[in-house]
Amino acid sequence: MKQRRFLGLLFVIALSLVLAACGGGTADGGNEGNGGESGEGDSGGKQFVSMLTGGNQGTYYPLGGTFAKVINDNLENVEANATSSGASVENMKKIADGDGQVAFVQTDIAAYAAEGKLMFEGNKIENVQAMGSLYPETIQIVTTKESGIESVEDLKGKTVSIGAPGSGTRANAENILDIHGLSTDDIDAQNLDFGESTSGIQDGSIDAAFITSGTPTGAVEGLAATTDVTIVPIKEGKINELKEKFPYYAKDTVKEGTYGLKSDVTTVAVQAMLVTRKDLGEDVVYNMTKAIFENTDAISHTKGEFISAESALEGVGIDLHPGAKKYFDEKGISK
Repeated sequence: MKQRRFLGLLFVIALSLVLAACGGGTADGGNEGNGGESGEGDSGGKQFVSMLTGGNQGTYYPLGGTFAKVINDNLENVEANATSSGASVENMKKIADGDGQVAFVQTDIAAYAAEGKLMFEGNKIENVQAMGSLYPETIQIVTTKESGIESVEDLKGKTVSIGAPGSGTRANAENILDIHGLSTDDIDAQNLDFGESTSGIQDGSIDAAFITSGTPTGAVEGLAATTDVTIVPIKEGKINELKEKFPYYAKDTVKEGTYGLKSDVTTVAVQAMLVTRKDLGEDVVYNMTKAIFENTDAISHTKGEFISAESALEGVGIDLHPGAKKYFDEKGISK
């Protein structure tokens, strides 16, 4: 009898130990190492970063892939991947909603979002901050020699792509048409991405397309391989008028030889930039910012030559994330 009682007591003690081991943690113990940061994984404290880019025939997507590789090669606790998206406007909304941690956007679109203007009217975004600007994004009005289009005014009555829904290209198109006394009502406006735009020009279904992207743009290069491409110039006086009315623009040039051009073409540009969520950890953003700007020699894309810490605050019209600010402060760079 005593032996049975002793064995029973041992069983109760053993069962108690098992139950304690299974449920002995704190209520929030499962989040240890997570830090509560947006998008942070729970495997050993590793941060998973979704980098939102643009269409796969633009500049954001391949450059985003390069950035993700640079981050993964230099940071042990971060795993980044680049994903295709509808570009600037869509990216700002997705980052604000938590559907990503880092994104490419145009500087003008980021400013509109922070101010609650234009396409963000009534939907001001306050939880997205800057990591730094990257390179000029040239507004290219692409057409062919056969179209007969030689000026912005010649677009009147034509079928013209003004960019994919959710992209910043549409805002650029509207601004440029506006200073030339036109609007989207004066053209047969099509909402196409870069690949669809150049395919449309090639098959004759559209006459021209606004493409806001770093040059050379892959989709336009593909078109130029089979068609004589023309980039419609913007005159000096109109450039000054545009800059006065919309301060996010700067004069730019599509260089001779690009797409087989016989001479330089004058146009305008905004800046491409990286943004991130305000609640993403300071150390994570600091390390990613440092990895990108300290390893520009590893950026295989042609736009790598424009990317530097020294120019990374040019055109930035929204608040810097504290992690990015920490990096630029260390470099002695300020707005």
